[in-house]
Amino acid sequence: MRTSPGTLGLLVSLVAAAAGAGSSLASLSNQDAVAGLKDALLQGSSKAVGQLGASGGFLDNARVKIPLPDSIRRVETGLRLAGMGKQADELVVRMNRAAEMAVKESTPILTDAVKKMSVADAKGILTGGDDAATQYFRRTTSTQLTQRFLPIVKQMTAKVQLAQQYDSLAGQAARLGLVKQEDATLDGYVTRKALDGLFVVIGDQERAIRKDPVGAATGMASKVFGMLGK
Repeated sequence: MRTSPGTLGLLVSLVAAAAGAGSSLASLSNQDAVAGLKDALLQGSSKAVGQLGASGGFLDNARVKIPLPDSIRRVETGLRLAGMGKQADELVVRMNRAAEMAVKESTPILTDAVKKMSVADAKGILTGGDDAATQYFRRTTSTQLTQRFLPIVKQMTAKVQLAQQYDSLAGQAARLGLVKQEDATLDGYVTRKALDGLFVVIGDQERAIRKDPVGAATGMASKVFGMLGK
């Protein structure tokens, strides 16, 4: 989207007033202010994807690790007594490996969301709360990320016998209102949890940049957010 010099000038002046940055932020050019924001979003999202897409990115991180769905956890003890404990463990590993593989595919979608950002979006992020950028990503990319993640998750869980049993039981439970419709299939459950984990870590990166721009970001992103903090 092409923006006029007057509109971008309004962006900088509003940010300066809202953040108390005074002449420091205003001394940046209009182009630099927007470029710094976009640079910060690209850096933060890239770090999040790299962290979660690595081996153990989900499985070894207690904050985002995907557990067995509630409907399976309720009968987990019975499964283990019935000799199916190994299958339950395998399902947890498969779900988290699927999430790790799926997240690797998110970079083009996140990057495109940054490129398409409007001036109103930029103002909202720069003057917003600690998770304003994360909420922007969630709002603009969730549908596309779900479509990109789902086939990868399906491929990873297809060979797990317990996954097929879950789909049968959860589908019936969903029709009775006992399970959320979005969790009626294991693939849908894992995809949703993978998205949640991605936005959790993107949020971590955003807060780190806002709190310590010099330590958490480089280039123009560090400069812009450093001035916002003054």
